[in-house]
Amino acid sequence: MVCAFLLEIRRGTQSALLVIREASLRNLPADISVAPGRLEVRSSSACGVAALPPGVSLAPSSCRGLRRLHGDGLHLHLRLRDVPRAPELVYNLRESLKAQKSYIFYCQTCGDIIVKERKFFRVLPLPSENWSALVEEWCCHPNPFARSTLHPQHDDCFLGETFLLLNSRNESYVPESLKCSSETEHHHTSQNDSTLKSKENTRVICERCKTTLGETVSSDIVKYYVTEVIVWPSEESFSTIPRSQFIQSMVAQCLLELSSAKSTFRFTIKGDNGRIYILIWLLNSDTLLVESSGSSSSHSVCTLFGDNFMPSCGPSGMWSAVKVLYQPCINNRNKDLADAWENDFGVHPLKFPSETCLELLLMLSLSTASLPPSIQRMNSFQFTCFLSSKGNKNENSFKLG
Repeated sequence: MVCAFLLEIRRGTQSALLVIREASLRNLPADISVAPGRLEVRSSSACGVAALPPGVSLAPSSCRGLRRLHGDGLHLHLRLRDVPRAPELVYNLRESLKAQKSYIFYCQTCGDIIVKERKFFRVLPLPSENWSALVEEWCCHPNPFARSTLHPQHDDCFLGETFLLLNSRNESYVPESLKCSSETEHHHTSQNDSTLKSKENTRVICERCKTTLGETVSSDIVKYYVTEVIVWPSEESFSTIPRSQFIQSMVAQCLLELSSAKSTFRFTIKGDNGRIYILIWLLNSDTLLVESSGSSSSHSVCTLFGDNFMPSCGPSGMWSAVKVLYQPCINNRNKDLADAWENDFGVHPLKFPSETCLELLLMLSLSTASLPPSIQRMNSFQFTCFLSSKGNKNENSFKLG
């Protein structure tokens, strides 16, 4: 018997929403039992049992708001006896990238080496992209930085909101056959050191898989987007991260860092072509998600975590999630709202390669489609979660009876 459910935990309020999926309620009548560490759905012909991950303990006596919604399943709210610890991030660039350590840059898509071993003397954060305009507002005299550019020296690494800057002069790259290659976006634009055009005209791609990794800022400075490269300590063995998992984690980190530093909760996702692809409204960041898809015989159960995150049958682990509302803006959809947000000082833009913006929109759409229908929308916005980090596979595994 299928035992499929979705458990949304709010660590801040020590509460949880449990949705027992419709697939678990096909053989009615059925008895549903909620214990601190497990769920059980029992009918006259079958019984399905799912154990919750270690650290997740429900308070069965706190059950309230019980209701069954067509297409969703059974909804009920509960309190938690114990609040589980949030899983560690899948990959945290700002925490792992330190001065005086050696790193190798890999293409996130194919795992090809982009930059050979580099040791940085300085790893420094960059101000926001409109810092110069802010100086103009605050200074009562001409901007002293008007002709200044924040470019890294050879042994520097500068971290921006969605990118990092490297000085490629005298760089020790991998052999010619494995190098990054630069190409212009316009076929009639020639590229060499003396005629290098603006950063909008030139991008850096991985020669193996042709993925856009970043763009050239000048003849010596290269910008790599944080969604396209993995910076890994050279003394550690490199392990790949699934693309969907990596992108969601990196974008979630950007949203959380900016919302904390700037108290802003609305964002535009813009491509390197200047177009807005997605509007995002951050709701909360203290959510943990636990999901069981039931048995492999139930092909109709669509899971929130997707094929990259969970095995082909049975349950998944526990994920830390960032809840958001979003609006797609491709093909002139929501154009008026996108224009209003672009001119709103309370909305912060995040820039990524255009292909990555489309990938992200597809991930959000698939995630929304996997949710119970009753919680897929809020007013005109669509609702979903960024899955930012996963619990330990051994500690947070399920057992199904």
